[in-house]
Amino acid sequence: MRQSALAKALLVLLLWALLCIPLGSIERLVEERGASQAQAEEELGRTYSGAQTLAGPLLMLPPVSDGGAPARATVLFPQALQVEGDMQPQERYRGLFRVNFYRLEARLTARFRLDDAALAGGAAMKPGEAPLLVLAMADLRGIEDIQAAKLDGQPLDFRPGRAGLAGCTDLQNLQATLPADAVQRLRNGEAVDFAMTLRLAGQKRLGVVPAAQKTEVHLRSPWPHPSFGGRFLPVERQVGAHGFDARWRISSLASAARGQWQARLQNPVASASAAGATACAAGDTACLAATAGTAAPCLSAGIDQLDVELMAPVDIYAMSLRAAKYGAFLVGMVLMAVALFELLQRLRLHPIQYALVGLSIALFFLLLLALSEKLPFGLAYLVAAGASVLLLGLYFGGALGSWRRGWGLGGFVALLYGALFGLLSSQNNALLLGAVLAFGMLSAVMLATRRLDWYALSAGAASSPPVPPAA
Repeated sequence: MRQSALAKALLVLLLWALLCIPLGSIERLVEERGASQAQAEEELGRTYSGAQTLAGPLLMLPPVSDGGAPARATVLFPQALQVEGDMQPQERYRGLFRVNFYRLEARLTARFRLDDAALAGGAAMKPGEAPLLVLAMADLRGIEDIQAAKLDGQPLDFRPGRAGLAGCTDLQNLQATLPADAVQRLRNGEAVDFAMTLRLAGQKRLGVVPAAQKTEVHLRSPWPHPSFGGRFLPVERQVGAHGFDARWRISSLASAARGQWQARLQNPVASASAAGATACAAGDTACLAATAGTAAPCLSAGIDQLDVELMAPVDIYAMSLRAAKYGAFLVGMVLMAVALFELLQRLRLHPIQYALVGLSIALFFLLLLALSEKLPFGLAYLVAAGASVLLLGLYFGGALGSWRRGWGLGGFVALLYGALFGLLSSQNNALLLGAVLAFGMLSAVMLATRRLDWYALSAGAASSPPVPPAA
Protein backbone atom coordinates (compact mmCIF):
# COMPACT_ATOMS: atom_id res chain seq x y z
CA MET A 1 0.00 0.00 0.00
CA ARG A 2 1.22 3.46 -0.85
CA GLN A 3 2.41 5.59 2.11
CA SER A 4 0.42 8.66 3.13
CA ALA A 5 1.86 12.17 2.84
CA LEU A 6 2.20 12.36 6.63
CA ALA A 7 4.07 9.07 6.79
CA LYS A 8 6.36 10.23 4.00
CA ALA A 9 7.07 13.47 5.86
CA LEU A 10 7.89 11.60 9.06
CA LEU A 11 10.16 9.23 7.16
CA VAL A 12 12.03 12.12 5.55
CA LEU A 13 12.39 13.77 8.96
CA LEU A 14 13.83 10.55 10.42
CA LEU A 15 16.29 10.23 7.54
CA TRP A 16 17.35 13.85 8.02
CA ALA A 17 18.02 13.20 11.71
CA LEU A 18 20.10 10.12 10.87
CA LEU A 19 22.07 12.03 8.23
CA CYS A 20 23.03 14.59 10.86
CA ILE A 21 25.28 11.88 12.35
CA PRO A 22 27.78 11.78 9.44
CA LEU A 23 27.49 15.57 9.15
CA GLY A 24 28.55 15.87 12.79
CA SER A 25 31.47 13.52 12.16
CA ILE A 26 32.61 15.65 9.22
CA GLU A 27 32.36 18.79 11.35
CA ARG A 28 34.53 17.19 14.03
CA LEU A 29 37.04 16.15 11.37
CA VAL A 30 37.27 19.76 10.17
CA GLU A 31 37.94 20.87 13.76
CA GLU A 32 40.64 18.21 14.13
CA ARG A 33 42.37 19.35 10.94
CA GLY A 34 42.22 22.93 12.16
CA ALA A 35 43.79 21.83 15.44
CA SER A 36 46.53 20.07 13.46
CA GLN A 37 47.20 23.33 11.61
CA ALA A 38 47.52 25.15 14.94
CA GLN A 39 49.84 22.40 16.20
CA ALA A 40 52.01 22.78 13.09
CA GLU A 41 52.29 26.52 13.79
CA GLU A 42 53.26 25.81 17.39
CA GLU A 43 55.89 23.24 16.40
CA LEU A 44 57.46 25.55 13.83
CA GLY A 45 57.42 28.31 16.43
CA ARG A 46 59.42 26.06 18.78
CA THR A 47 61.94 24.94 16.18
CA TYR A 48 62.38 28.16 14.19
CA SER A 49 60.89 31.39 15.54
CA GLY A 50 57.62 32.53 17.03
CA ALA A 51 55.68 35.75 16.69
CA GLN A 52 57.89 38.74 17.41
CA THR A 53 57.46 41.83 19.56
CA LEU A 54 60.07 44.59 19.70
CA ALA A 55 60.38 46.59 22.91
CA GLY A 56 62.93 49.31 23.48
CA PRO A 57 65.70 50.20 23.23
CA LEU A 58 66.23 51.62 26.71
CA LEU A 59 69.30 52.64 28.71
CA MET A 60 70.24 51.44 32.20
CA LEU A 61 72.74 53.54 34.16
CA PRO A 62 74.18 52.23 37.46
CA PRO A 63 73.84 54.37 40.61
CA VAL A 64 76.60 56.88 41.24
CA SER A 65 76.91 56.56 45.04
CA ASP A 66 78.47 53.43 46.54
CA GLY A 67 76.38 52.14 49.43
CA GLY A 68 77.75 48.62 49.28
CA ALA A 69 74.45 46.91 48.43
CA PRO A 70 72.87 46.79 44.98
CA ALA A 71 70.74 49.85 44.24
CA ARG A 72 68.22 50.59 41.57
CA ALA A 73 69.50 51.62 38.16
CA THR A 74 68.46 54.77 36.35
CA VAL A 75 66.42 53.73 33.31
CA LEU A 76 65.98 55.98 30.30
CA PHE A 77 63.23 55.48 27.75
CA PRO A 78 63.77 57.11 24.35
CA GLN A 79 62.49 60.59 23.76
CA ALA A 80 61.88 59.57 20.16
CA LEU A 81 61.86 56.20 18.41
CA GLN A 82 61.57 55.52 14.69
CA VAL A 83 61.20 52.07 13.15
CA GLU A 84 61.42 51.71 9.36
CA GLY A 85 60.86 48.13 8.27
CA ASP A 86 60.25 45.88 5.27
CA MET A 87 58.53 42.55 5.93
CA GLN A 88 59.19 39.91 3.29
CA PRO A 89 56.69 37.03 3.60
CA GLN A 90 57.89 33.44 3.65
CA GLU A 91 56.10 30.11 3.79
CA ARG A 92 57.20 27.07 5.74
CA TYR A 93 55.56 23.66 5.91
CA ARG A 94 55.01 21.04 8.56
CA GLY A 95 53.70 18.11 6.55
CA LEU A 96 50.97 19.53 4.32
CA PHE A 97 50.23 22.40 6.71
CA ARG A 98 51.50 25.78 5.55
CA VAL A 99 52.54 28.47 8.05
CA ASN A 100 53.27 32.10 7.25
CA PHE A 101 56.57 33.61 8.38
CA TYR A 102 58.33 36.83 7.53
CA ARG A 103 61.83 38.25 7.38
CA LEU A 104 62.00 41.81 8.72
CA GLU A 105 64.75 44.23 7.77
CA ALA A 106 64.31 47.27 10.00
CA ARG A 107 66.18 50.46 10.72
CA LEU A 108 65.80 51.55 14.35
CA THR A 109 66.76 55.05 15.46
CA ALA A 110 66.24 56.58 18.89
CA ARG A 111 67.25 59.65 20.91
CA PHE A 112 67.96 59.61 24.65
CA ARG A 113 68.31 62.42 27.15
CA LEU A 114 68.64 62.20 30.93
CA ASP A 115 65.79 64.30 32.26
CA ASP A 116 63.08 64.28 34.91
CA ALA A 117 61.26 61.50 33.05
CA ALA A 118 64.12 59.06 33.75
CA LEU A 119 63.04 56.16 35.98
CA ALA A 120 65.13 55.41 39.06
CA GLY A 121 63.92 51.88 39.62
CA GLY A 122 65.17 49.46 37.04
CA ALA A 123 67.18 46.30 37.52
CA ALA A 124 69.36 46.10 40.62
CA MET A 125 72.87 47.28 39.74
CA LYS A 126 76.00 48.01 41.77
CA PRO A 127 77.89 51.29 41.44
CA GLY A 128 80.66 50.77 38.96
CA GLU A 129 78.77 48.23 36.85
CA ALA A 130 78.81 48.87 33.14
CA PRO A 131 75.90 50.97 31.89
CA LEU A 132 73.79 49.08 29.38
CA LEU A 133 71.62 49.57 26.34
CA VAL A 134 68.86 46.94 26.33
CA LEU A 135 66.73 45.85 23.38
CA ALA A 136 63.96 43.38 24.23
CA MET A 137 62.09 41.08 21.88
CA ALA A 138 59.89 38.00 22.08
CA ASP A 139 62.26 35.45 20.53
CA LEU A 140 66.01 35.97 20.10
CA ARG A 141 66.23 32.93 17.82
CA GLY A 142 64.73 35.03 15.05
CA ILE A 143 67.74 37.38 14.91
CA GLU A 144 69.58 36.87 11.64
CA ASP A 145 71.88 39.88 11.68
CA ILE A 146 72.57 43.18 13.44
CA GLN A 147 74.44 45.82 11.48
CA ALA A 148 75.69 49.34 12.13
CA ALA A 149 74.60 49.39 15.79
CA LYS A 150 75.90 52.69 17.16
CA LEU A 151 75.30 54.99 20.10
CA ASP A 152 76.52 58.55 19.75
CA GLY A 153 78.44 57.45 16.66
CA GLN A 154 80.35 54.69 18.46
CA PRO A 155 79.80 50.99 17.69
CA LEU A 156 77.92 48.74 20.09
CA ASP A 157 78.57 45.05 20.64
CA PHE A 158 75.34 43.22 21.49
CA ARG A 159 75.16 39.98 23.46
CA PRO A 160 72.28 38.03 25.04
CA GLY A 161 71.18 39.79 28.20
CA ARG A 162 70.43 38.28 31.57
CA ALA A 163 66.83 37.21 32.02
CA GLY A 164 64.50 39.66 33.68
CA LEU A 165 66.86 42.58 33.00
CA ALA A 166 64.17 44.43 31.08
CA GLY A 167 61.58 43.61 33.75
CA CYS A 168 59.58 41.15 31.63
CA THR A 169 59.64 37.38 31.95
CA ASP A 170 58.12 36.85 28.49
CA LEU A 171 60.62 39.09 26.68
CA GLN A 172 64.19 38.07 25.97
CA ASN A 173 66.74 40.80 25.57
CA LEU A 174 70.01 41.89 24.06
CA GLN A 175 72.40 44.12 25.96
CA ALA A 176 75.38 46.23 24.96
CA THR A 177 77.80 48.16 27.15
CA LEU A 178 77.58 51.91 26.65
CA PRO A 179 80.69 53.90 25.67
CA ALA A 180 82.02 55.96 28.60
CA ASP A 181 81.86 59.29 26.79
CA ALA A 182 78.22 58.66 25.81
CA VAL A 183 77.38 58.07 29.47
CA GLN A 184 79.16 61.27 30.43
CA ARG A 185 77.24 63.23 27.84
CA LEU A 186 74.00 61.81 29.22
CA ARG A 187 74.94 62.80 32.77
CA ASN A 188 75.73 66.28 31.47
CA GLY A 189 72.17 66.54 30.16
CA GLU A 190 73.07 66.16 26.48
CA ALA A 191 71.18 64.00 23.98
CA VAL A 192 72.70 60.90 22.43
CA ASP A 193 71.44 59.12 19.32
CA PHE A 194 71.13 55.38 18.73
CA ALA A 195 70.83 53.62 15.37
CA MET A 196 70.95 50.05 14.15
CA THR A 197 69.81 47.79 11.32
CA LEU A 198 68.09 44.58 12.42
CA ARG A 199 67.25 41.51 10.38
CA LEU A 200 64.69 39.42 12.19
CA ALA A 201 62.57 36.37 11.35
CA GLY A 202 59.17 35.82 12.92
CA GLN A 203 55.94 33.90 12.59
CA LYS A 204 52.95 35.79 11.19
CA ARG A 205 52.77 38.65 13.71
CA LEU A 206 55.07 41.58 14.45
CA GLY A 207 54.41 43.90 17.39
CA VAL A 208 56.11 47.07 18.61
CA VAL A 209 55.82 48.46 22.16
CA PRO A 210 55.57 52.29 21.87
CA ALA A 211 57.51 53.17 25.03
CA ALA A 212 59.14 56.36 23.70
CA GLN A 213 57.70 59.81 24.26
CA LYS A 214 57.08 59.83 20.52
CA THR A 215 57.03 56.60 18.52
CA GLU A 216 56.86 56.43 14.73
CA VAL A 217 56.64 53.09 12.93
CA HIS A 218 56.59 52.59 9.18
CA LEU A 219 56.14 49.04 7.85
CA ARG A 220 55.92 47.84 4.26
CA SER A 221 55.33 44.38 2.80
CA PRO A 222 54.25 42.78 -0.48
CA TRP A 223 51.75 40.68 1.51
CA PRO A 224 48.25 41.81 0.43
CA HIS A 225 46.29 40.52 3.44
CA PRO A 226 47.47 42.30 6.61
CA SER A 227 45.51 42.38 9.84
CA PHE A 228 46.26 45.43 11.99
CA GLY A 229 45.75 44.87 15.70
CA GLY A 230 46.99 45.75 19.14
CA ARG A 231 45.94 48.96 20.86
CA PHE A 232 46.73 51.26 17.95
CA LEU A 233 45.69 51.25 14.31
CA PRO A 234 47.83 52.91 11.61
CA VAL A 235 47.20 56.60 11.04
CA GLU A 236 48.01 56.02 7.37
CA ARG A 237 47.71 52.80 5.44
CA GLN A 238 47.48 51.57 1.89
CA VAL A 239 46.45 47.97 1.24
CA GLY A 240 46.18 46.47 -2.23
CA ALA A 241 47.08 43.56 -4.44
CA HIS A 242 50.75 44.61 -4.32
CA GLY A 243 50.95 44.65 -0.52
CA PHE A 244 50.56 47.17 2.26
CA ASP A 245 52.22 50.34 3.51
CA ALA A 246 51.30 51.48 7.04
CA ARG A 247 52.42 54.23 9.42
CA TRP A 248 51.83 54.67 13.15
CA ARG A 249 52.48 57.82 15.17
CA ILE A 250 51.99 57.34 18.91
CA SER A 251 52.62 59.74 21.77
CA SER A 252 53.31 58.67 25.34
CA LEU A 253 50.21 60.72 26.22
CA ALA A 254 48.09 58.26 24.22
CA SER A 255 49.82 55.04 25.27
CA ALA A 256 50.12 53.42 28.68
CA ALA A 257 53.05 51.26 27.51
CA ARG A 258 55.65 53.44 29.20
CA GLY A 259 53.91 53.32 32.59
CA GLN A 260 53.17 49.60 32.25
CA TRP A 261 56.81 48.86 31.52
CA GLN A 262 57.97 51.11 34.35
CA ALA A 263 55.80 49.13 36.78
CA ARG A 264 57.53 45.93 35.72
CA LEU A 265 61.00 47.47 35.87
CA GLN A 266 60.36 48.48 39.47
CA ASN A 267 59.74 44.83 40.44
CA PRO A 268 62.80 43.31 42.11
CA VAL A 269 64.68 40.57 40.32
CA ALA A 270 66.58 37.66 41.81
CA SER A 271 69.88 38.24 43.55
CA ALA A 272 71.55 36.10 40.92
CA SER A 273 70.49 38.63 38.33
CA ALA A 274 71.62 41.50 40.57
CA ALA A 275 75.09 40.04 40.66
CA GLY A 276 75.27 40.70 36.92
CA ALA A 277 77.23 38.55 34.51
CA THR A 278 74.48 35.95 34.02
CA ALA A 279 73.89 35.77 30.29
CA CYS A 280 71.61 33.26 28.62
CA ALA A 281 72.12 31.95 25.12
CA ALA A 282 69.36 32.72 22.67
CA GLY A 283 66.57 30.21 23.04
CA ASP A 284 67.99 28.73 26.29
CA THR A 285 64.65 28.57 28.09
CA ALA A 286 66.07 26.72 31.11
CA CYS A 287 68.56 29.53 31.75
CA LEU A 288 65.89 32.15 31.20
CA ALA A 289 63.57 30.48 33.68
CA ALA A 290 66.31 30.04 36.28
CA THR A 291 67.38 33.70 36.22
CA ALA A 292 64.04 35.42 35.69
CA GLY A 293 63.52 36.19 39.39
CA THR A 294 60.25 37.91 40.18
CA ALA A 295 60.09 40.11 37.08
CA ALA A 296 56.55 40.32 35.74
CA PRO A 297 55.19 39.23 32.36
CA CYS A 298 54.55 41.95 29.80
CA LEU A 299 53.04 40.48 26.65
CA SER A 300 50.63 38.09 28.39
CA ALA A 301 49.62 40.91 30.75
CA GLY A 302 48.49 43.00 27.81
CA ILE A 303 51.14 45.73 27.64
CA ASP A 304 50.17 48.32 25.02
CA GLN A 305 51.56 47.58 21.58
CA LEU A 306 50.79 47.96 17.92
CA ASP A 307 50.97 44.96 15.66
CA VAL A 308 50.39 43.66 12.17
CA GLU A 309 49.75 40.05 11.21
CA LEU A 310 50.28 38.42 7.83
CA MET A 311 46.95 36.66 7.59
CA ALA A 312 46.17 33.81 5.22
CA PRO A 313 43.81 35.12 2.51
CA VAL A 314 41.42 32.28 3.31
CA ASP A 315 41.46 30.15 6.45
CA ILE A 316 40.39 26.92 4.80
CA TYR A 317 39.50 25.22 8.09
CA ALA A 318 37.42 28.12 9.33
CA MET A 319 35.64 28.28 5.95
CA SER A 320 35.12 24.51 5.83
CA LEU A 321 33.77 24.54 9.38
CA ARG A 322 31.37 27.36 8.56
CA ALA A 323 30.23 25.44 5.49
CA ALA A 324 29.76 22.22 7.47
CA LYS A 325 27.56 24.03 9.99
CA TYR A 326 25.10 24.63 7.14
CA GLY A 327 25.17 20.92 6.25
CA ALA A 328 21.99 19.97 8.09
CA PHE A 329 20.17 22.89 6.46
CA LEU A 330 21.28 21.89 2.95
CA VAL A 331 20.42 18.23 3.45
CA GLY A 332 17.01 19.19 4.81
CA MET A 333 16.31 21.49 1.85
CA VAL A 334 17.26 18.84 -0.71
CA LEU A 335 15.26 16.07 1.00
CA MET A 336 12.25 18.37 1.26
CA ALA A 337 12.51 19.29 -2.42
CA VAL A 338 12.72 15.63 -3.46
CA ALA A 339 9.75 14.71 -1.23
CA LEU A 340 7.60 17.50 -2.65
CA PHE A 341 8.61 16.56 -6.17
CA GLU A 342 7.63 12.96 -5.48
CA LEU A 343 4.23 13.92 -4.10
CA LEU A 344 3.36 16.54 -6.70
CA GLN A 345 4.47 14.40 -9.64
CA ARG A 346 2.88 11.23 -8.20
CA LEU A 347 6.20 9.41 -8.28
CA ARG A 348 7.51 6.73 -5.96
CA LEU A 349 10.95 6.81 -4.37
CA HIS A 350 12.39 4.34 -1.90
CA PRO A 351 13.81 5.52 1.47
CA ILE A 352 17.22 4.17 0.39
CA GLN A 353 17.13 6.63 -2.52
CA TYR A 354 16.48 9.46 -0.08
CA ALA A 355 19.39 8.25 2.07
CA LEU A 356 21.75 8.13 -0.92
CA VAL A 357 20.80 11.67 -1.92
CA GLY A 358 21.40 12.91 1.63
CA LEU A 359 24.75 11.12 1.87
CA SER A 360 25.90 12.69 -1.39
CA ILE A 361 25.23 16.14 0.08
CA ALA A 362 27.06 15.22 3.30
CA LEU A 363 30.07 13.93 1.35
CA PHE A 364 30.27 17.26 -0.46
CA PHE A 365 31.61 18.81 2.75
CA LEU A 366 34.20 16.06 3.18
CA LEU A 367 35.28 16.49 -0.44
CA LEU A 368 35.49 20.25 0.06
CA LEU A 369 37.80 19.83 3.06
CA ALA A 370 40.10 17.38 1.27
CA LEU A 371 40.33 19.48 -1.90
CA SER A 372 40.86 22.77 -0.07
CA GLU A 373 44.06 21.39 1.48
CA LYS A 374 45.47 21.01 -2.03
CA LEU A 375 43.71 23.74 -4.05
CA PRO A 376 42.65 27.35 -3.47
CA PHE A 377 39.39 27.34 -1.52
CA GLY A 378 37.29 28.85 -4.31
CA LEU A 379 38.50 26.29 -6.85
CA ALA A 380 38.07 23.46 -4.33
CA TYR A 381 34.49 24.57 -3.69
CA LEU A 382 33.76 24.73 -7.44
CA VAL A 383 35.14 21.23 -8.05
CA ALA A 384 33.33 19.70 -5.05
CA ALA A 385 30.02 21.39 -5.89
CA GLY A 386 30.33 20.53 -9.58
CA ALA A 387 30.98 16.86 -8.82
CA SER A 388 28.03 16.75 -6.40
CA VAL A 389 25.62 18.44 -8.84
CA LEU A 390 26.71 16.17 -11.70
CA LEU A 391 26.22 13.05 -9.59
CA LEU A 392 22.79 14.15 -8.33
CA GLY A 393 21.65 15.25 -11.78
CA LEU A 394 22.48 11.86 -13.24
CA TYR A 395 20.93 10.04 -10.29
CA PHE A 396 17.73 12.12 -10.26
CA GLY A 397 17.35 11.67 -14.01
CA GLY A 398 17.27 7.91 -13.63
CA ALA A 399 15.32 7.77 -10.36
CA LEU A 400 12.58 10.18 -11.47
CA GLY A 401 12.14 8.73 -14.91
CA SER A 402 13.01 11.95 -16.75
CA TRP A 403 16.26 13.72 -17.49
CA ARG A 404 14.42 17.04 -17.49
CA ARG A 405 13.18 16.38 -13.96
CA GLY A 406 16.58 15.09 -12.89
CA TRP A 407 18.52 18.10 -14.11
CA GLY A 408 15.84 20.40 -12.74
CA LEU A 409 16.51 19.06 -9.25
CA GLY A 410 20.25 19.11 -9.99
CA GLY A 411 19.92 22.80 -10.84
CA PHE A 412 18.13 23.36 -7.53
CA VAL A 413 21.06 21.77 -5.69
CA ALA A 414 23.47 23.94 -7.69
CA LEU A 415 21.47 26.99 -6.61
CA LEU A 416 21.80 25.92 -2.97
CA TYR A 417 25.57 25.48 -3.34
CA GLY A 418 25.83 28.91 -4.93
CA ALA A 419 23.84 30.46 -2.08
CA LEU A 420 26.08 28.72 0.46
CA PHE A 421 29.20 30.08 -1.22
CA GLY A 422 27.67 33.54 -1.04
CA LEU A 423 27.14 33.06 2.70
CA LEU A 424 30.74 31.98 3.17
CA SER A 425 32.15 34.83 1.07
CA SER A 426 30.22 37.58 2.86
CA GLN A 427 30.83 36.98 6.54
CA ASN A 428 29.55 40.41 7.56
CA ASN A 429 26.21 39.74 5.87
CA ALA A 430 25.99 36.00 6.57
CA LEU A 431 23.09 36.28 9.01
CA LEU A 432 21.09 38.48 6.64
CA LEU A 433 21.74 36.26 3.63
CA GLY A 434 20.97 33.11 5.62
CA ALA A 435 17.68 34.55 6.88
CA VAL A 436 16.70 35.65 3.35
CA LEU A 437 17.58 32.20 1.97
CA ALA A 438 15.53 30.39 4.62
CA PHE A 439 12.59 32.74 4.11
CA GLY A 440 12.84 32.35 0.34
CA MET A 441 12.84 28.56 0.55
CA LEU A 442 9.83 28.52 2.87
CA SER A 443 8.01 30.99 0.62
CA ALA A 444 8.68 28.83 -2.44
CA VAL A 445 7.31 25.73 -0.68
CA MET A 446 4.21 27.57 0.55
CA LEU A 447 3.47 29.10 -2.85
CA ALA A 448 4.03 25.80 -4.67
CA THR A 449 1.61 23.96 -2.34
CA ARG A 450 -0.91 26.72 -1.63
CA ARG A 451 -3.67 25.00 -3.65
CA LEU A 452 -2.68 21.48 -2.72
CA ASP A 453 -5.30 19.40 -0.92
CA TRP A 454 -3.12 17.32 1.37
CA TYR A 455 -6.04 15.11 2.47
CA ALA A 456 -6.98 14.35 -1.12
CA LEU A 457 -3.36 13.74 -2.00
CA SER A 458 -2.98 11.19 0.79
CA ALA A 459 -6.32 9.54 0.03
CA GLY A 460 -5.70 9.35 -3.70
CA ALA A 461 -2.20 8.07 -3.39
CA ALA A 462 -3.32 4.49 -2.94
CA SER A 463 -5.20 4.41 -6.26
CA SER A 464 -2.56 6.27 -8.29
CA PRO A 465 -0.12 3.95 -10.02
CA PRO A 466 3.51 4.95 -9.64
CA VAL A 467 5.40 6.27 -12.64
CA PRO A 468 8.16 3.82 -13.52
CA PRO A 469 11.68 5.18 -13.95
CA ALA A 470 13.08 5.59 -17.44
CA ALA A 471 15.02 2.73 -18.80
